[in-house]
Amino acid sequence: MADIKLRLKSYGTLVITSLESMRNEYVSTILHTALRIAEDITKKKFSMRPEYEIIGDESSGRVDYAIKESEELICITEDKVQQKLTEGFAQNIKQLESSFQTNKRKRKRDEDYFDYLYGVVTSARDWHFLLYSPGEILQASKAPFSIEFVEEALVENSEEYKTLRKGVKKVLGIIIGLLEDRACVEDKSDRKRARIEGYRLKK
Repeated sequence: MADIKLRLKSYGTLVITSLESMRNEYVSTILHTALRIAEDITKKKFSMRPEYEIIGDESSGRVDYAIKESEELICITEDKVQQKLTEGFAQNIKQLESSFQTNKRKRKRDEDYFDYLYGVVTSARDWHFLLYSPGEILQASKAPFSIEFVEEALVENSEEYKTLRKGVKKVLGIIIGLLEDRACVEDKSDRKRARIEGYRLKK
């Protein structure tokens, strides 16, 4: 929360018309915090690459943030203004498809290769989580998970502070959970399919 409060002091309340650079500060802070906590839990090394170029079989382009464990892509994040979240979903799905192909080429597996990746589409305030597997896209929830970045939250123990803390804790928990899941899942197709079925049943 200390890093979030520092940014609130510098940038103030996050609104729909806030600059992209301001949104990026909040998004990167959440992602960096999640990575460090996930590393402590899993004892694995994660890296985050901003503006990372992904080259797929049918499309290529840069993603706002790519999260990797070793050399394998495990999560792709698209940062969009509130009014363009729908566009962000479409871009994220294409990015996930290309990332899947990138992972597949690196592993040089046979035709039975099976894998999945996570996608995140966010405006900094609203967070949406996707799971991509071959031929299927699953969304954790139709409603977004929200974080209210408002200056009033700088007052310790205020209702705004409690709301901010609750939102941050929820989003961090989801990101940490998906990183832990994807990095630690055993490298077997049947186990990975079971993970996806479990994700589907949560809906």
